[in-house]
Amino acid sequence: MEHITAPRNPHEAPAGPAVDHGPARRPERVPIAGTRVLLAPLDPLAHGDSLFRHIAGPDNPHLWTYMHDGPFADRPAFDEYLRRKASSNDPLLFAIVAAEDGAARGIAAYMRHDPGNRVIEVGNIVYGRALQRSAAATEAMYLMAAHAFETLGYRRYEWKCNALNAPSRAAALRLGFTFEGIFRQHMIVKGRNRDTAWFSMLDTEWPDRKARFERWLNPDNFDGAGQQKKALAAMP
Repeated sequence: MEHITAPRNPHEAPAGPAVDHGPARRPERVPIAGTRVLLAPLDPLAHGDSLFRHIAGPDNPHLWTYMHDGPFADRPAFDEYLRRKASSNDPLLFAIVAAEDGAARGIAAYMRHDPGNRVIEVGNIVYGRALQRSAAATEAMYLMAAHAFETLGYRRYEWKCNALNAPSRAAALRLGFTFEGIFRQHMIVKGRNRDTAWFSMLDTEWPDRKARFERWLNPDNFDGAGQQKKALAAMP
């Protein structure tokens, strides 16, 4: 077996490879446009009615089981949540707006910004029923990853979720994140213990992940009813 010697520092102790240590850019309130969706900086006035209909309201308390906030007792409580999130720089929340009708059908955020180490997380993801398991939802995640790596210059892109949140864990793997482990007793959320599952994607992995996303999102991969012909995980 070939012996690989780790890079060493001037004192001969093993050390990691040298990297460009210039900082990444912090995300800003700018729209990120795709074909199926627009990621619009959260605006409670512009997006409140649609978001309440799609992700809050009496039909959607289950969407907030694993979130730090919600569910919401009424529209004023949800509006207060939106105002608070819209004034935050970290997390920086976006409304996921469908190109077909201009309706905000979900939310997602850049959070835990660490420009010095060039690490950022995608989180606070809530999809309404119309967005779930759709090409638009996948495109939203593609757009956020592409913006983080290619425009902002991050080298590590993270996804974290409650370890009991099986759909979120499956989504992370489908989207090309690598599972890194469980942080036990990581948080107390709504009075309950949270073990956190950690996932990551690296800048060196992004070109391959990007190519897979783009092959999957190509209109040729969908039939006349909008159903995928080949799954994202099956893309070469």
